[in-house]
Amino acid sequence: MSHASRTAPRICPLCEATCGLTLTIEGATVTGARGDRDDIFSRGFICPKGASFGGLDADPDRLRVPLVRWEDGELREASWDEAFDRIAARIPALVEAHGPQAVGVVLGNPNVHTMAGSLYPPLLLAALRTRNVFTASTLDQMPKHVSSGLLFGDANAIPVPDLDRTDHLLLIGANPLESNGSLCTAPDFPGRLRALRRRGGTLTVIDPRRTRTARLADRHVPIRPGADALLLAAMAHVLLEEKLTDPGVLAEYLEGADELAVALADFTPDAVAAACDVDAATITALARELAAAPTAAVYGRIGSCTVEHGTLASWLVDVLNILTGNLDRPGGALFPLSATARAPRAAAPGKGFALGRWASRVSGHPEAKGELPTAALAEEIETPGEGRIRALVVLAANPVLSAPDGDRLDAALAGHLDFMVSVDPYLNETSRHADVVLPPPPPSQSAHFDFAFNSFAVHNQVRYTRAPIPLEDGRMDESEIHARLILAVSGMHGAPPSAVDDLAIATAITKAGAPKELAGELTGRSGPERRLDLMLRLGPYGLTLEQLLAHPHGIDLGPLKPRVPEILRTRSGRIELLPAPIAADLPRLRRALGDRPAPLVLVGRRHLRSNNSWMHNVVSLSGGSNVCTLQVHPDDAARLGLVDGATVRIESAGGGIEAPAEITDTVRSGVVSLPHGWGHSRPGTRMAVAAAHPGANVNQLLDGTLLDPLSGTAVLNAIPVTVTPSP
Repeated sequence: MSHASRTAPRICPLCEATCGLTLTIEGATVTGARGDRDDIFSRGFICPKGASFGGLDADPDRLRVPLVRWEDGELREASWDEAFDRIAARIPALVEAHGPQAVGVVLGNPNVHTMAGSLYPPLLLAALRTRNVFTASTLDQMPKHVSSGLLFGDANAIPVPDLDRTDHLLLIGANPLESNGSLCTAPDFPGRLRALRRRGGTLTVIDPRRTRTARLADRHVPIRPGADALLLAAMAHVLLEEKLTDPGVLAEYLEGADELAVALADFTPDAVAAACDVDAATITALARELAAAPTAAVYGRIGSCTVEHGTLASWLVDVLNILTGNLDRPGGALFPLSATARAPRAAAPGKGFALGRWASRVSGHPEAKGELPTAALAEEIETPGEGRIRALVVLAANPVLSAPDGDRLDAALAGHLDFMVSVDPYLNETSRHADVVLPPPPPSQSAHFDFAFNSFAVHNQVRYTRAPIPLEDGRMDESEIHARLILAVSGMHGAPPSAVDDLAIATAITKAGAPKELAGELTGRSGPERRLDLMLRLGPYGLTLEQLLAHPHGIDLGPLKPRVPEILRTRSGRIELLPAPIAADLPRLRRALGDRPAPLVLVGRRHLRSNNSWMHNVVSLSGGSNVCTLQVHPDDAARLGLVDGATVRIESAGGGIEAPAEITDTVRSGVVSLPHGWGHSRPGTRMAVAAAHPGANVNQLLDGTLLDPLSGTAVLNAIPVTVTPSP
């Protein structure tokens, strides 16, 4: 039977670029995807991930109905009612017997790529009342949240580079030509960088690898991994010592400028050069070029976050933008204003940002932004005592692969939990341990709005797309899955899922001081649409859901604009240049001046056709450049007796793994590189494509003990390793 072909707009949910797609649909099947030329943000750009939308959407390994572990220990298909009945019978009873801290929650990266994953987890956490919260942030960007919280009083006030208007862009630890950008939502990041070059601007890339982004740059600085904060501190020192600072209009909002100069006095270019393996003249030139540019922006990402001094590096990125007068001005780094953000408030002192309001039970790790280090999850499950995690709710996360020492966590999940729930489309390395697996529908059957990524967009805009394909029989909408999960764990099992959205709406209206009658004016076919309509109406632009539906390719809300002092929520009401936790951590960085690294250290890398562990089961994205190889410089290969393509053994504190060697001069000597998210070799999963090309789990090299102390972020880069030919 043939079906007439049609097209439908859809925002791509597969990375942070949020490109607009035009899907070709036949019946209930996506048969093609191309860039939406009418999209007001992406203008037709598409990457291989977006082009693979149909393949991911129709992946035969995606679960279609719940799985429940029965008395014989086997996971088998069950009805939705059976699945939620099981959850309602187990989790409330465990909480009653052992208290709310007996439940842990793990939130994975894919949550921020769906509406439900953005709207419902806060309600789940409120219902459970647990402090045992672990997310992908402590494996990625938490240092940026912490530094922003300390500087500006708001952990989510993260400035982004004004890519389309800057004259000088300095990237450190970022490879947006392959990652498509992160904490900087910019469709066609490659095109925007090329446009910078065409208009006479300068691109500088600091990275131990000669990435595709580095090859595009005017200047590539192959820094020694892990030394990012030292180099940035030396650049700030040059600006201060040579009186090249000019904060401009921000000067009246700064606090701690004099103390900053004293705190950075020891970090001269000469002092840091050996530790960075970057000569003092180059460091000085980087600082002077930044100060001399008409406009400039410094942007740091995961390579500078997932290191021992990740929070200090993130702080120093903004310090450089502040000292050069480029923070909060066009062409510099600005704070986006999304359509669902809180309406701007008058500038005034706020509550500030605090670290360590509580600590983890076993190792005493301080919380950051309400989260504990994901690296500590295993010990919180396996260590006996009051407050031990006995039940786990895992939302779109695969920490067995993404967190350090997956073998230990794997064993903890298998042998120490009383109950586990996973919301996941796949039976993967983590969800295979669950007692209940709740599978959301494929992207084509889900509406899409980017709550998180619009807050990091390089241009203010808003777009919403409804599900282009109706829910398949037997499927449940992801928002209903989350709502029923909340009801099941909170003792309200059996109540209509709409009750969760109604409560959220009523609470938001009360918190905003809006009239209660507003609830009756909201439009939308579902609870999430009504909640979106409310957020738009209460937001800074006063939009409505109906307006978004009338503009399927988006509404342009204009370029980024200066927002200081309105964004400041510090207790002083000012930008606090040298917060106490930062000042207390600087001696640790000072001690690193005398450190000399191991002969060989490991860094990660991004692949354009991958996104962590959750896209390795798509046939069209496997193979080619998307392979799990250990990149080794020719000099190191010759010294170690390694042969291109041959299997090598990599060992570090957490254990050992094997991978094929790829000998290339794109990685500097003394450094090897292995991508993140691989290791699909464990039994009991149902991901045939991934299992056929399993790769090696780089995080198994880590024992989880090395963290950035301020943010609790696992140190995933600059790890000492040994590499030998495999026997």
